Amino acid sequence: MSESVAPDSFLARSMRRRSFFRVAGAAAAASTLVLAGCNPGDDSPKPSTNPNLLILGGGDNGLLNYAYLLEQLEAAFYQKVLDALPADLLPGEKDALTDLRDHEVIHREFFKQALGTNAIESFDFDFSTLTLTTRAGVFAAAKKLEDLGVAAYAGVGKLITSSVYLGLVAKIASVEARHAAYVRDAVQANSLATADADTIITTGDFAALNVALTPAQVMSAAAPFLKFIVDTSQLPKA
Repeated sequence: MSESVAPDSFLARSMRRRSFFRVAGAAAAASTLVLAGCNPGDDSPKPSTNPNLLILGGGDNGLLNYAYLLEQLEAAFYQKVLDALPADLLPGEKDALTDLRDHEVIHREFFKQALGTNAIESFDFDFSTLTLTTRAGVFAAAKKLEDLGVAAYAGVGKLITSSVYLGLVAKIASVEARHAAYVRDAVQANSLATADADTIITTGDFAALNVALTPAQVMSAAAPFLKFIVDTSQLPKA
């Protein structure tokens, strides 16, 4: 990939807009399908007397709320970047970042619709620990968030009991992996084949698979961006 421009696939703006509305419509339709087969039971998030504590709840609803929180975080991050773009972005990278933001918004709204009344609230986030005034800072932060998101999805797939949920989450996870690949290449061109050891397992029976993190591990890594504590204790465990 050229080091001077963003990938061509991110530069087709009219296609991006058409794709956005097409995928958004598909997400809404999929939400209806999920809700039709969903039995919330006692898995909705439990209210907390501590305003600084978010309890995700249990079962598939808890796992989807976990994913919903992560998509809120990613969408908010890219919106923050787009609100005050670094002056040293390369040609095409504003369009690429807009694409990433749009995808995350679609994912966020999908989970919100799918969960319905079981959804957690919408949150604000704190990105003050990140350096977002330079291209290097933006893509370093994006790499951290995208790699974290992929590892999060890898960690919950085996915990989801609904085949409908699992299929839809797998589709979203594949898009997140594409985001991570693009961002990694933006940080260092042609670096996909040399992924960090904390991203791709390099030895043993699971070599060449993505690292999978538990919800507790992911929330610990995301803690600098959260204005509240997340209780993952009721989520299913392997």
